[in-house]
Amino acid sequence: MRSTSSSCASGWPPESAGRRISSSRCCRRPFPAKPPIPPREAAVDTPLTKSPLNVTEIEGGRVVRVALDAGKGNVIDRGAIAALRKTVVECRGRSSCRALLLEHTGPHFSFGASVQEHLPEVVADMLSEFHALARELLELDTPIVAVVRGMCLGGGLELALLADRIVAAPDAVFAQPEIQLGVFAPLGSALLPRVVNPHVAADLLLTGRRVDAREAERMGLTAEVADDPSAAALTWVREHLLPVSAAALRHATRAARRAWQPGFLAELADLEAQYTGELMQTNDAREGITAFLEKRTAHWEDC
Repeated sequence: MRSTSSSCASGWPPESAGRRISSSRCCRRPFPAKPPIPPREAAVDTPLTKSPLNVTEIEGGRVVRVALDAGKGNVIDRGAIAALRKTVVECRGRSSCRALLLEHTGPHFSFGASVQEHLPEVVADMLSEFHALARELLELDTPIVAVVRGMCLGGGLELALLADRIVAAPDAVFAQPEIQLGVFAPLGSALLPRVVNPHVAADLLLTGRRVDAREAERMGLTAEVADDPSAAALTWVREHLLPVSAAALRHATRAARRAWQPGFLAELADLEAQYTGELMQTNDAREGITAFLEKRTAHWEDC
């Protein structure tokens, strides 16, 4: 989570600072009356930290656009997760909403979840909150369209996989590199085999290798590759989702997810328990995360 700190000089100068007062009593003159103090302008609240999201309504409120705006790489930390969960809650009350566009500022969708928050002491809380976000997005019953440019790695790919449709730019790159840090991707392990062929999913999860936009399209990871993915995604929403009933669309979205959602939620709970209760007890999990943070090569003990 990003934080903002500031420092300032303490204490104001005394009122007499800068005045010259004569030592001659006969020359003393009374100080002129102080001019009236102008009324203070109404205070404006200024947030100490910048929001990690930009949320706007477009198409007359029928589409909610959520853009990750968390700085370089759009790293997904607990602050970003909390902001996303708050947005999901706010979307529930929009009966006319027909789509949620998940986009990003900057050249990259996301470098992934905060590695710092994967340390054994804090990872359980982070995973619990991230997986709660996944459940809440799926229970929103609103079609989700993700727009991806640049890097979409780790937790960033897991977030994009929650979308019903991914539209990618030609420069998009996808990967689940957790294995290279001595861990695995719980959410990705539950989602990828439901999106692509299980053998393809295993390849991505076991190797952590990167795939470009065209390979991702061939394997079914993305639905479309477009030079302007934001425009392409919005065109698809306008052509296919805006003309239909929002009520019918909510039911259709729920029905489309019914075949896999219950099993997915059960698997996700099991994978989270495996990650926090078993994997994070290994020496290599701690070593992999620590080595990444220290920018050095990990030394595996295989235990």
